[in-house]
Amino acid sequence: MAEPVSPLAVAFPAMPAIAGVTLRIARAGYKEWSRCDLTYAELAEGTAVAGVFTRNVCCSSEVELGREAVCHGRARALVVNAGNSNAFTGYRGREAVDAIMAQVSGHLGCAKNEVFVSSTGVIGVPLPRGKAQAGVDAALAAEPCTWEDAARTIGTTDTFTKGATVQAVVDGKTVTLCAIIKGSGMIAPDMATMLGYIFTDAVIEPGFLQDMLSAANARTFSCITVDSDTSTSDTVLAFATGKAGNAPLASFDSVGADAFAAALNDVCLQLAHLVVRDGEGAQKFIAVTVTGAASDDSARAVGLSIANSPLVKTAIAGEDANWGRVVMAVGKAGEPADRDLLSIGFGGTWAARDGQPLPDYDEAPVSAHLKGREVSIEVDLGMGSGRATVWTCDLTHGYIAINADYRS
Repeated sequence: MAEPVSPLAVAFPAMPAIAGVTLRIARAGYKEWSRCDLTYAELAEGTAVAGVFTRNVCCSSEVELGREAVCHGRARALVVNAGNSNAFTGYRGREAVDAIMAQVSGHLGCAKNEVFVSSTGVIGVPLPRGKAQAGVDAALAAEPCTWEDAARTIGTTDTFTKGATVQAVVDGKTVTLCAIIKGSGMIAPDMATMLGYIFTDAVIEPGFLQDMLSAANARTFSCITVDSDTSTSDTVLAFATGKAGNAPLASFDSVGADAFAAALNDVCLQLAHLVVRDGEGAQKFIAVTVTGAASDDSARAVGLSIANSPLVKTAIAGEDANWGRVVMAVGKAGEPADRDLLSIGFGGTWAARDGQPLPDYDEAPVSAHLKGREVSIEVDLGMGSGRATVWTCDLTHGYIAINADYRS
């Protein structure tokens, strides 16, 4: 993984085992590095699966096949390749994924559509089938590994391992969710390069798991941005092994469904924040809260316009309280807004209200706030009840250095 570690890094949490999930890692050698780069998760028979995938139309074969397979609702294995995205590789890329699915399904004696594959890394280079096959063979023979081992292995430009765990009580049973994610640059999920995997022992019907994951995604992963670029490989998969013994969750009428949905949203939000905290070159974690919008969707769009603005992000990097750049970003969003109703603040201190700079505005507390690692921007459009929060990071010289040297 890249060095140095992000100053916004969070320590990897202690994460318990999930019944029905076995993790293994191996070195396929997709790049010239002396580290493991293939992760294999074996799942109990009957495991339910749900997924959300990138809307980038130049997506990888892994995404295309994953979309097809998730419709069947069941999974037995996950394979993640790091160092090669296998995107924009035509029939050769699809054949490589198909070969991995066939290899694992043959080993497990399951259907090919129960094997999910993700790849992340350089675009435009076909996944080498020989290395992939040897890597899978090595993983199948490897000893089980920890969650942190698996999180480290799926990374590319990540500077720290990312994981989250939550528990909930469902039908009198304690169910556990454990999740890992990778992502640092090319982050603006539209459903960052972002791959996320959530595992739980809860008993859930696949269709309801999909409904809950889609809802959680809209509030979490789809509300973060590092650089406004949506990856060709973005994938979040949720696997439920059903080993907790709770009564099956089939709808929000099921006992404990609300508790599980809250836990799922919690773990997704933790993962989303971790990705932003590892934004390439990031020095500051930024929360943009928009209120008074015409709708929640409109508030989110305005928030992302601010969060994606290079001028706003560089101002924050320079600790410059230039709230005029926020005005610009609101105005360019293409959403309902009125200059004369707009209010803008930083860290709870309002700089402008109702379209006018405050006559007694004191920039000193704002400047002090911007010197911290955690920065908040508040915008009130004064038009309605819509609200949303999105999260981003600042834009520094580090981002340029990392991406200018990415392939070398």
